[in-house]
Amino acid sequence: MLVVALTGGIGSGKSTVSQRLASLGVPVIDADVLAREVTAPGSDGLAEIERMFGPDVLRADGTLDRAGLRRVAFANDACRKRLEAILHPLIREQMQARLAALTGPYAVLVIPLLFETGQTDLADRILVVDAPEAVQLERVQRRSGLAPEEIRRIMASQVSRSERLRGADDIIDNSGDIESVIRQTHQLHQAYLGLARQGRPPTAQA
Repeated sequence: MLVVALTGGIGSGKSTVSQRLASLGVPVIDADVLAREVTAPGSDGLAEIERMFGPDVLRADGTLDRAGLRRVAFANDACRKRLEAILHPLIREQMQARLAALTGPYAVLVIPLLFETGQTDLADRILVVDAPEAVQLERVQRRSGLAPEEIRRIMASQVSRSERLRGADDIIDNSGDIESVIRQTHQLHQAYLGLARQGRPPTAQA
């Protein structure tokens, strides 16, 4: 099975692309979804987060206060790295287990922090969804209501746009309209099916 890692900066449009691929029948494993599962009430992940950051990151019902945790984690690099050290091994383990159970021509792993966490080894190809930083900022602010300075802190914690593009095998330009994104996604879908049929997943990074 050909494995494609889909990544991009916050607000770049990863969900738009992954949802379109899923609608085409492509198995999609999303790290953000897994992050919620490994921090569900009663999980080892949630217990470790509470131990590390204190009970204030939990809501009254015992669930994780994700907005509160984000504020704490992105307050400084040390806090963010402690959180990543808890979550990323758990997410990777789940991702690999689910990938091993799949069949089909190819699968997509949605990993927002692919480069930051050094997980490029999980995939045969890397697909980057790209948008100008000003567009990212506007999209995130519109959908989440976060303050611009908080969004910029999150963006600053990620690899630069240029570094992300240098690591890409394939790029979807999401600076325009949705029709353009859909067209590019369908083109890549056909290309990936072709690579899978050939039985050889060449990468630009090889």
